[in-house]
Amino acid sequence: MTEPTTTSPAAQYPLKAPAAIVSAVVPARDEEAVIEACVRAVARQPEISEIVVVDDQSMDKTAEIVGRLGAEIPRVRLVQTHAVPGGWVGKNHAAWAGAQTATGKWLLFTDADAELAAGAVERALNAARESGAAMVSLSPEQVTEAWYEKSLIPFVYCRLAKHFSFEQVNDPKSGAAAANGQFLMVRREAYDAIGGHASVAAEVLEDVALAKRFKTAGYRIWFGSGKALVRTRMYRSFGAMWLGWEKNVYLLIGGTPGAVYRELFATVPWIPFLLLLLGVVYPLAFVAGLGLLLARHAGYGMTLSNNHFPVGYILYYVPGVVLYAGVLWASYRAYVKGKVQWKGREVPVGVSGAVR
Repeated sequence: MTEPTTTSPAAQYPLKAPAAIVSAVVPARDEEAVIEACVRAVARQPEISEIVVVDDQSMDKTAEIVGRLGAEIPRVRLVQTHAVPGGWVGKNHAAWAGAQTATGKWLLFTDADAELAAGAVERALNAARESGAAMVSLSPEQVTEAWYEKSLIPFVYCRLAKHFSFEQVNDPKSGAAAANGQFLMVRREAYDAIGGHASVAAEVLEDVALAKRFKTAGYRIWFGSGKALVRTRMYRSFGAMWLGWEKNVYLLIGGTPGAVYRELFATVPWIPFLLLLLGVVYPLAFVAGLGLLLARHAGYGMTLSNNHFPVGYILYYVPGVVLYAGVLWASYRAYVKGKVQWKGREVPVGVSGAVR
């Protein structure tokens, strides 16, 4: 009787192709829940010549998992960091350490919670060739499962689309610059020329800061939707989600107290809420407030659709407004106090123009 043949687990991953020119760098700190899926997805990209996972002082099994993957997939190797040097944000230092050991003509920085679909790197390289860009970034498709994710994450991304439109970012004549660090691919020569992550060592929003440096230096950048190419579930608990946006959202909307007040004025439906409150005494005010609030819902539904989110998330509009206003204010207060928390580390920050 002939024994059935079995396929080696490594056979599902393409060998390094002769044209493989991209080194993937994955900073990872306490990512045991997601690192394996991330690395396996990257390894399925034939354009990837090597996968450098940088263990940023993890306290869990991240390094152990990557070591096992390295034994199975030869292109995977582990780099470990030690103490974060003064003046550096931990993730930036990890990305920089990985870049120093990478050998590809292009460097792909991707987060451990991001999963690449087939053709993602090929699409990015094509975008670079077509546009002449030295930086290509994809905004990942957001996986949302809990009610709070469906409320806040689409709301934030819809607001960011107003601040960072792809058209403006991709226009070399515009000063707008943005990128998403969950999929950020750069030409190595240009990365070195602008100083790499060392030039943005202390930046909390290192992806946006890098994009600005590339554009200021005269390099073209290309930023686009990663729908069906990259997907991520950014946060797996309410606490992690809150801390993540508390760390980022103040800077994303402008990084000034005035920007915070303008954003709150633009996003919170103050008049509908006030009319609904007055409706306790004046029924017509309640009807008017309800009508205005429904109009806000309809507008949000259109915005969701334009930004590739399910229109059904319109049901989370009011919780989204409340969470967004709350985390924006918390972010502002954290920057006034001069520190934000992330992954067990305290990051020093500051607010321009604020009274402490």
